[in-house]
Amino acid sequence: MKKSSAVIWLVVMFALLAGGIYTALCGLDANKTGSMSNIKQGLDLAGGVSITYQVVGDEKPSKEDLDDTVYKLQKRVEKYSTEALVYSEGSDRINIEIPGVSDANAILEELGKPGSLVFYDSEGNEVVTGTDIADAQAASYKDDMNNVEFVVQLTFNEEGTKKFAEATTKAAPTHDVIYIVYDNEIVSYPSVNTAITDGNAIIEGMASFEEADTLASTIRIGGLRLELEELRSNVVGAQLGEEAVDTSLKAAAIGFAIVAVFMIVVYFIPGLASVIALGIYTVLVILLLNGFDITLTLPGIAGIILSIGMAVDADVIIFARIREEIASGKTVSSAIDIGFKKALSAILDGNITTLIAALVLGIMGTGPVKGFAQTLGLGIVISMFSALVLTRIILKAFYALGVQNEKFYGKAKERKVVDFLSKRVVFFIISLAVIASGFVFMGINSSKGNDILNYSMEFRGGTSTTVVFNENMSLDRLESEVKPLVAAVTGDNDIQFQNVQGTNEVVIKTKTLDVSQREQLDQSLEDSFGIEKEKITAETISSTISSEMKTDAIVAVLVATVCMLIYIWFRFKDVRFAASSVLALVHDVLVVLAFYAIARISVGNTFIACMLTIVGYSINATIVIFDRVRENLPSAQGIDGLKDVVNKSINQTLSRSIFTSLTTFIMVAALYIMGVTSIREFTLPLMAGIVCGTYSSICLAGALWYVFRTRFVKKER
Repeated sequence: MKKSSAVIWLVVMFALLAGGIYTALCGLDANKTGSMSNIKQGLDLAGGVSITYQVVGDEKPSKEDLDDTVYKLQKRVEKYSTEALVYSEGSDRINIEIPGVSDANAILEELGKPGSLVFYDSEGNEVVTGTDIADAQAASYKDDMNNVEFVVQLTFNEEGTKKFAEATTKAAPTHDVIYIVYDNEIVSYPSVNTAITDGNAIIEGMASFEEADTLASTIRIGGLRLELEELRSNVVGAQLGEEAVDTSLKAAAIGFAIVAVFMIVVYFIPGLASVIALGIYTVLVILLLNGFDITLTLPGIAGIILSIGMAVDADVIIFARIREEIASGKTVSSAIDIGFKKALSAILDGNITTLIAALVLGIMGTGPVKGFAQTLGLGIVISMFSALVLTRIILKAFYALGVQNEKFYGKAKERKVVDFLSKRVVFFIISLAVIASGFVFMGINSSKGNDILNYSMEFRGGTSTTVVFNENMSLDRLESEVKPLVAAVTGDNDIQFQNVQGTNEVVIKTKTLDVSQREQLDQSLEDSFGIEKEKITAETISSTISSEMKTDAIVAVLVATVCMLIYIWFRFKDVRFAASSVLALVHDVLVVLAFYAIARISVGNTFIACMLTIVGYSINATIVIFDRVRENLPSAQGIDGLKDVVNKSINQTLSRSIFTSLTTFIMVAALYIMGVTSIREFTLPLMAGIVCGTYSSICLAGALWYVFRTRFVKKER
């Protein structure tokens, strides 16, 4: 790179950084488009719309029908936000909470009124009902005359396919009409031109895409088992409050500053280049969160933290390679080129493996799982661009401007090789003991009549108490004045508050309260705040994480794990690498699960995000070591040679393993130290997972591969 080009590139980089920082703080226009404040935030960070539906009819619905309706509504409201929540209240109500929006009427209009949907033939016989329809979507296409046609595409389930095939076969010869009736009103009456036997139908004749979309929405919402009517709708405030958001931002800034100083002190000029690139990375994340309209919540923040750690990790891998090349006698210029080239495979394999997990979780997951996957996937793509493109350009520019002495880049030093493999039995015993202790504590918890884990309301449901205070209560005041009072009654600190905007009404969510506890809470609120008991109402609410959502999450994680295993097997040409990686991953998850059981940390939405973060972190750390094993393997001679390869590979990547874990730990620790209670409950097990992931990648992954390699030898043909 010439000096003139170097100057131009550095000017461009600093302009990108300065422009990005300005945009992140102030936005691009009067509406602050592109700024941090313009990022759509979840209920925990910014609040949103809360809608309560009542089941129509005198008879109480069955739990099966109520759960089915909750799950289907959950799927539908996720088009507004991946973090939308749907849960039952009492025995015949359903609550919907949609973050990041403030117009309840607009949501109600778009969502439609959940009611009964029936298709009738021209003689008035029932053809299919809403529950026979799997999906309905608006679409457009161009006909033979190049005119745009708007249609609704229907997909029937297995039972609906049979019913619709029979009805359309009968109606097709005379082109009879099928009446679509919603809440006793005809909303469409398409004619049947041909028998439809494959379960896919098209309703034509829509005047606009909006008309088609409205009909599709009506059909989808009419597919519920229960008929619902709106009971109330409110705009609710954030669950964490401004203090939690402010402290989180300050903690992130402090953590980033510490990481920046660390990188510069340890890696000199390359460290400075990485800090500039990471600054650009950060503002790019903010801009793209805006651009893709992603809802940011605590689980989403977890994905960003992990991707920042992986961005630093890629730089550390590259810089370690550069120092090795300088130590071997290469010039600084050659060392930079070779360092990036040799680091490429480890960076790509680690990031692509985690990206595979993010894609699978994003497609198959629901709620917080999907939100986590979106931010993680976005962060991974940008982090690879940051490390492989931005850092390289900046580093080459510094060199071209005269910063060429190798003392500015560092040189790898010869260190005594630590024989980690000889202690593998000790490491295996320690890991098994820690995992076993977790199951022992789960058994102890169960024997005491408690849950094996400290499940929060998101998992076990609880009681929602609506209180109309005599004055407006800020969330910070609720935390300081009301929470201790509620905790004294419930004996539990798992308490959530939501303000209903424009009123003095506050929703207090706690664990399930019996009659005496409800009465005690009412009395305490009356005595402390002078609230009339008539202004206090309570209802039992279901878990916001339904059994179907739990199943979806588990299946998504299992599929993601299998996909990662297949990718590692393909890339390393040896299933033993894949098996070792997955075992190390399972180890980390079980150890953190033991930490939850022993420390009795609340298990809620953030539990899922924490476990997913650890999965991504663990697999990435393991692959870096295996990349070195693969590189060193051709020099191995016999079993002793394999031992030397494993120990050498672990020692070659030891500084990377420690430094990457340290920088990621610093980011999370800053959030723990400065965060409110709910954030600490999220970051504490995350810190345990980072330590565990470091331990497993250094002490277990290579040892597991060695055991598999020596016990399960490939048959040579």
